[in-house]
Amino acid sequence: MSTIKKQKTNKLIMVSRAVLVIIGAFITAYGLEAVLIPNNVSDGGVTGLSIVGSKLIGLPLGLLIAVLNIPFVFLGYKQIGRRFAIYSVIGIASLAIGTSLMHRVPTIIQGDTLLVTVVGGIIIGFGMGLALRNGGALDGIDMLAVLLSRKLPFGTSDLILFLNMFIFIVVSTVFGLQGAILSAIAYFIASKVIHIVEEGLSGSKTFKIITNQPELMVETIRDRLGRGATYTLAQGGYSNEKFKEITCVINRLEESKMKEIIHEIDENAFVAVYDVAEIKGGNFKKHDIH
Repeated sequence: MSTIKKQKTNKLIMVSRAVLVIIGAFITAYGLEAVLIPNNVSDGGVTGLSIVGSKLIGLPLGLLIAVLNIPFVFLGYKQIGRRFAIYSVIGIASLAIGTSLMHRVPTIIQGDTLLVTVVGGIIIGFGMGLALRNGGALDGIDMLAVLLSRKLPFGTSDLILFLNMFIFIVVSTVFGLQGAILSAIAYFIASKVIHIVEEGLSGSKTFKIITNQPELMVETIRDRLGRGATYTLAQGGYSNEKFKEITCVINRLEESKMKEIIHEIDENAFVAVYDVAEIKGGNFKKHDIH
């Protein structure tokens, strides 16, 4: 590929990602304005603080989202990089504009608290996940957690949980205890949907297998699953025994069949299974099974 074509392709990818970040932001704004906020349910993170601030002091939600996220965008620039910061600025600005434009959209669900939390969580989770999948963030709380985890003896996920607990306590002062609990449930659902959007519904798994019959194992996996596998030469730390470690990547639907094959050939095989977030390159093809 020539340099000019490569540059055009890269620009097209960057523009398409920016467009998808904007779409994700507008979907999130719709979930907030058409489902959660009219039912006195908030979100977590900086968006949750912005909703509380808007209720308390009367400033537009979009303005608060934009202003409160400024320091977190700077953190993202310092910790993750310029491109991430640019996409995040695009996403946060789009979220701020989207909430302003959709402030008077009709509420699609009213009163049913369970339905509100589920539908609201799914909508904002899908929007935020779409933005994250394309390189941008719509909320800065995760960036703060990453920074604090380097200074404090806590993991990033623990700090995200702690920071959001504080935010939901603040939410309870405006929406009451019930509103805070519903907000936490909606946030939990949104976080799960974000995970699904980022990694896909099917997902993949890596099997690491140590067996005394590696050739038969690989041949059977190829014949019954249509999957290839690779060998890694390894040596036991205690026994100094040399052996072939098998690595095979499959989709989730094939997991039970893979375990069946392993148990049939060598029920004493050592097996480690890992979730795979993304697969690129190589030859991850499924061959025909005869």
